[in-house]
Amino acid sequence: MNSELPDGYEISTDPSRLDAELIHQWLSQDAYWALGRSREKQDLAIAGSLNFGAYDSVSGAQLGYARVVTDRATFAWLCDVYVAPGARGKGLGTALATAVREHLAPYGLRRIMLATADAHAVYAKVGFTPLATPEKWMALGEQ
Repeated sequence: MNSELPDGYEISTDPSRLDAELIHQWLSQDAYWALGRSREKQDLAIAGSLNFGAYDSVSGAQLGYARVVTDRATFAWLCDVYVAPGARGKGLGTALATAVREHLAPYGLRRIMLATADAHAVYAKVGFTPLATPEKWMALGEQ
């Protein structure tokens, strides 16, 4: 799907390839932002989103995941980006973020947002920058 993908891997937006049980396990047990998320809640999130899976080209095993909430017109939120521990350090996180950027480019979105506590360098490689005017932004709910 993109030129920055390491050899031996592929990225797909085909929802039938997603391993929902594995995604739930990763996020609910190992992702600081989703610890304890219920399977029902995760399945609803998957169903209402544009999903990206990273896979081993040979075995087809899912090794990463990213989810995008978007109206496909003006705005998108990149979230739930996760790479399996054994596949980290190979560029799959950057490849997933790049695939999202490239997939959304034709829509001409005004803004793609994300939040991260510890992966700023990964997203900076793809062009994400800190908010220029964070004082304009507000949130309702957990922060």
